Amino acid sequence: MPFLRHPFSTFAFVAGVLFAASASAAETRPFDTAELDHAVMPCTDFDRFVNARWLASHPIPADEVRWGVFDQLTLESLRVQHDIAEQAAGAAKRADGDASRRQLGLLYRSGMDAAAIERAGLTPLRPVLDAIVRLKTPADTAAFLTRAAAEGQSFVFAFDVQGDFRDARRQLGAASPAALGLPNRDYYTEARYAGERKAYRAYMIRLFRLAGDATPEQAADAALALEAALAKATLSPTEARQPANQFHALRADEADRLTPHFHWAPFLAAQGLSAQAEFSLAPPAFFAGFDRLLASAPPAQWQAYLRFHALDDAAPYLAQAFQDAAFDFHGRALTGQQHDKPRWQRVLGTVNASMGEAMGRLYVTRTFSPEAKQRAQTLVTRLLAALKTRIEALDWMSEATRARALAKWQAFVPKVGYPDHWRDWSGLDLSATDYYANVRALARYNHREAMARVGKPTDRTRWSVLPQTVDAFYRAQDNSITFPAAILQPPFFYADGDDAINYGGIGAAIGHEATHGFDDAGRQFDGQGNQTDWWTPEDNAGFNARADALVRQFDAYAPLAGHPDVHINGRLTLGENIADLGGVHIAYDALQSALKANPAEARRQIDGYTQDQRFFLAFARIWRARMREQQTLVYLSSNPHAPPRERIIGTLGNVPAFAQAFQCKTGDAMLRPAGEQVRIW
Repeated sequence: MPFLRHPFSTFAFVAGVLFAASASAAETRPFDTAELDHAVMPCTDFDRFVNARWLASHPIPADEVRWGVFDQLTLESLRVQHDIAEQAAGAAKRADGDASRRQLGLLYRSGMDAAAIERAGLTPLRPVLDAIVRLKTPADTAAFLTRAAAEGQSFVFAFDVQGDFRDARRQLGAASPAALGLPNRDYYTEARYAGERKAYRAYMIRLFRLAGDATPEQAADAALALEAALAKATLSPTEARQPANQFHALRADEADRLTPHFHWAPFLAAQGLSAQAEFSLAPPAFFAGFDRLLASAPPAQWQAYLRFHALDDAAPYLAQAFQDAAFDFHGRALTGQQHDKPRWQRVLGTVNASMGEAMGRLYVTRTFSPEAKQRAQTLVTRLLAALKTRIEALDWMSEATRARALAKWQAFVPKVGYPDHWRDWSGLDLSATDYYANVRALARYNHREAMARVGKPTDRTRWSVLPQTVDAFYRAQDNSITFPAAILQPPFFYADGDDAINYGGIGAAIGHEATHGFDDAGRQFDGQGNQTDWWTPEDNAGFNARADALVRQFDAYAPLAGHPDVHINGRLTLGENIADLGGVHIAYDALQSALKANPAEARRQIDGYTQDQRFFLAFARIWRARMREQQTLVYLSSNPHAPPRERIIGTLGNVPAFAQAFQCKTGDAMLRPAGEQVRIW
C-alpha cells in the first residue's frame, strides 16, 4: 500500500561500509567541485549547476531505465551480493553449516541453472493452468482464488497482514486490490496510452501462444476486456494513497453482504485464520465491483484473465522464451529499457524478494559493524532533535495541536542499520534444480509466516524492509523511521567529510522520513499508529492551505519537453514533496546547531564554498539522475515521488537559506517570490 512505506527514493539493494574508506575517488573526496557547471548560475538552475556535467558524461546503460547516484550504488551492491550468493551456492552442496545460508544458496543455484529451466519448459505451471481450465462457475472461480491465496499467490486481490488502524497494538488480515497489469486504471481508457494497450495485448497473445492456446487473440481480447472492467473499480493512485481508502474492518458475514458471490469465512479458514476473525477489506468499492464481475463475466473470460496472469507472474522463472516475452513488454515497451539485465542480477532480485532478510544478515556481516550502527543512531537522534525544535517554534500551530505533535514525535521508533533479531527460516526446504518450485515454496512459506502474525500483538521493533536497501522509510502503522545499512554510506555519509556534506546528504534523508510522520497522510495517525484526528479545526485548515499551495506549485511542472501537456500530479506527490521540504529545513537547522558548537568549522571554506553552500550542493547531488522518457511517463502517472530534477528545484525554491547562501536576487529562476514560498514544517 503506497502510504504505508514512504521511500526516500525508489531504488534498492546497495552495498556500503559506513565510516570506512573506499578505493574510489568519489568516496575519498566528499564533493568534487570539478563536476560543477559554471556556465550555469546556481540561482538560475541549481540542478544543472550541480549535476549537468555528470549527467552528460554518464549515459543511461542499456539495461537500466534511469541512471544516477542510487543506480550506481545499486550496481556496486549487486556485485557484493553476487559474491555472497555464489559462495552460498557452493556451500549449499554441503548439508552442514548455516541453514538459512544453505537455503539461499539452493534458491540461487536453481535460478542460475538455465539448462534445467529450459528442460522444464511450461511443465512447472501446468497444474495451475489445468486448474483454471476447469473453472465453470463463479463458485469455482472463487474457490480457485481462495486456494491460490493460501499458496501465497495473488489473483485479483492480495491478502496480507497489517496493523489495525483503530488499535495499532494488534495485527489483522487485510485484502487489497491487485488486479491490474498496467500501471494504473487510466492506461485502460485514455487515448495517450493507446500504444501501451496495444503492446499489452500483443504481450498477452505472445504468452498464450507460448502456452499452446488454440485461439490466442480471442483469449487476449477476453482477458483485456475483463481487466479493463476491473480497472473501472480500481482507485486512482492519488485516491489509493489516502488512509481512508486503505482500511475497512469487518467480519465475514458483513463482507459477504458486500460480495454475495465470494464468501469470506472459507477464505479466512483457508489462510489458517478463524472464520469469525475481523479483517480489512479496502476499498469496499473495488471488492463490490469484483463481485459483480465474478457473477456476470462468462467463465471463459475469467479463465482467460487468470491464465494470462498465471503466465505473466511465472514468466521470470520459466524458459527463456517466456522471460524474453516478459522483458519485451514490461521492460522495453513500457519503460524504454533496451536490454534485459543479466541472469545473475535477475535471480538476485528473486532472492531478495523471497529471502531478503537471509541475504541481509550476510550482507551486514560484511559491510556494517555494530560501531557503525551506533554512530548512525547518534546522527538520527540529532536530526530528530532538530525536528522537535521546529515543531516547538511553528507560528501557525495552536498549543493544543502542538502538544499532540510533540507526543507523536516522542513516540517515533527509529530503526538503524539492521534488525536486532533475525528471522528464523526453520522448516524451509528448497531444491537445487527446480527454480519455479522454489519460488512457489517460498511464497507459501512467507504467506504462512504473515498469517501467523494475524491476531498477535504488534511488534514495533520488527523490520518491514531489508538492510541491503539503499533507501529510507516511514511507516505510519507503527510510527517508525527506518534507515537501512545500505544508505548509510557515501555519497550520503562520509567518515572524513565535513558536516555540511553529511547533513545535506544523509541528514536530509533522515529529516525527510521524520517529516512523513506529519505529511498529509502521516498526520492522520498518532504516535502509536492509530488513525485519529488530533488536529484542531483551525490548524487543520491552516495545514491544508499550506499543502494546497505546494500542490499548485508541483502541478505546474511539466518535466518532459516532448510532452508539454503531461504535468506532475501535485496531489499524488504531496506527501513526498512535504517530506523533501521538511527534510531540508530540519537538516539545515541541525547543521547550524553543529556549526554553532564549532565556530572554526562554521567559518571554514572548502574549495571556495561555504558550509551552507556545500550543504545544498550535497542535497542536489543525491537526486542526480536521468530517466528514460517512457519510464518518466509511467513515473508521472503512478509514482508518489516527483522526478529527481523537480525534487531539487521545487524544494530549494521554498528555502530562504538556499537563496541567502548563493545570494539569489528577485527575479532569479530558483527564487520563488516571497508570497508564494511554502513553509509547513
